[in-house]
Amino acid sequence: MCKCLRCAELASALFPIDTPSPEEMETRYPPRTLPEGATVTRFSPSPTGFLHLGGLFGVLTDQLMAQRSGGVYYIRMEDTDKKREVANGVRGLVDDLAAYGLLPQEGVTGAETEAGAYGPYTQSKRAEIYHAFAKRLVEEGKAYPCFCTAEELDAQRETQAAEGANKGYYGAWARCRDLPPAEQLRRLAAGEPHTLRLRSPGEEGRKFTVTDQIKGKLELTENTMDVVLLKANGIPTYHFAHAVDDHLMRTTHVVRGDEWIASLPLHVQLFAQLGFTLPKYCHTPTLMKEEDGSKRKISKRKDPEAAVRWFVEQGYPGESVLEYLLTLMNSNFEDWRRANPAAAQGEFPFSLKKMSVSGALFDLVKLEDVSKNVISRMAAEDVFAGALAWAKAYDPTLAELLGGDRSAAIAMFSIDRGGKKPRKDLARWNQVRDTYAYFYDALYRPDFALPEGIAPTDAAALLEDYLAVYDAQDDKDAWFAKIKGICAAQGFCPDVKAYKADPASWKGHVGDVSTVIRLAVTSRLNTPDLWAVMRVTGAERVRGRIEAARRAYAAQK
Repeated sequence: MCKCLRCAELASALFPIDTPSPEEMETRYPPRTLPEGATVTRFSPSPTGFLHLGGLFGVLTDQLMAQRSGGVYYIRMEDTDKKREVANGVRGLVDDLAAYGLLPQEGVTGAETEAGAYGPYTQSKRAEIYHAFAKRLVEEGKAYPCFCTAEELDAQRETQAAEGANKGYYGAWARCRDLPPAEQLRRLAAGEPHTLRLRSPGEEGRKFTVTDQIKGKLELTENTMDVVLLKANGIPTYHFAHAVDDHLMRTTHVVRGDEWIASLPLHVQLFAQLGFTLPKYCHTPTLMKEEDGSKRKISKRKDPEAAVRWFVEQGYPGESVLEYLLTLMNSNFEDWRRANPAAAQGEFPFSLKKMSVSGALFDLVKLEDVSKNVISRMAAEDVFAGALAWAKAYDPTLAELLGGDRSAAIAMFSIDRGGKKPRKDLARWNQVRDTYAYFYDALYRPDFALPEGIAPTDAAALLEDYLAVYDAQDDKDAWFAKIKGICAAQGFCPDVKAYKADPASWKGHVGDVSTVIRLAVTSRLNTPDLWAVMRVTGAERVRGRIEAARRAYAAQK
């Protein structure tokens, strides 16, 4: 490690005298006071687009690890690539995380807000922190200024391609690496644009091993590239900034997609050159989808479900999406859920050791099934709240209907809810309009098409008889007794078993009579408990719909 006067002079020429020292930074950001074994994880997106499904997968892993260990999960915004940043990118990412209940208490909390003692949590606001460590690297001979222009670097890559050499800035291709100190100082004094590069200690072909917390021991080739640490404008590259930030924010575990394994040699080297303890890396499996019999990575360009906002727009509860992701994270989650149907997701004993080391197949059909189960376990009040919140954003007509009579809507969602076999007719909030349309005159569309085997004249007679005995105050037993009571007069068997024993003697059975009434009231062959549906629908509407159906059947020849 060099500490010669020439390196010190170069560092002074590169950085102002009042640049803080690394020791000052260590004092400003001391080790966290946490329980033994607690993990500190972070989600560090760039505000360059939407939150990807793979990002949500990683965030959930971050949160579960921190939660179960009594640690901390925080958000850091990595906005050093200003050219790719999109308008309202930070706000969009924060809103997406909030929609899934994954916005932490520390880090970036809004477009212009942060919380926590280890900020700023936005990289573009941490320039002096990076300069402190960059200056120290120069003082130690581990970094140097590079005066190569973009045109020169492009020409070099073309030459490397023509000669069949690896592309990059390394070895004999690192033209500014061994510039004489006097030349470096002269060019700096002349104000020549420059970047700051790492003086890589890596050797071509030399291997090293590192243990990934998910994939196990990895054997990798050392980094030999003299990568850029600071751009010409003094802003750090992601690689350098993340190393400094993860150290000072005291990150213990870095959770990220396995596409980042290719960068691991550089990151391990950066931590070593900076004198930092290497965090534990956890490379999560790539989310895949099946297409034409083969699997491929979920694509930002081809797949709408790549964006987590898509699930919100479709009306999937955030809890449903997270529940499904948990089935992909740990193979034992579904068994745990069956044994603990009412437990909160946070109670699941999540383990990195049970995470797949290969790609995880994301199946929308399976998500639908999981979401039906999740919604079926919700209280009616929670279903109402979820459906109303979604409708306010995406279906104003439905929102007005649901909000117009809160108690009626909750009563509607209460039908067949609870018990050992709750009804599972909803997977998404955008299905509420169609599923429950018959409860609202504005959505209801009469359709009295009878199933095969029931004649319109018989249906009309059955409805006429039922109207004569219908009483909205009947309990369920009295209600069904009246339905059975009108069967025999119209040639329908009041007992299904008796009908099956002698079907030739009857036009149908009591179930068919219930079907006729169900069609008249709801225009559906399949609904939740009919007695409960009729009570929520209300006596006046029930009578009106039955009479309308009776007339329609009576008019058919």
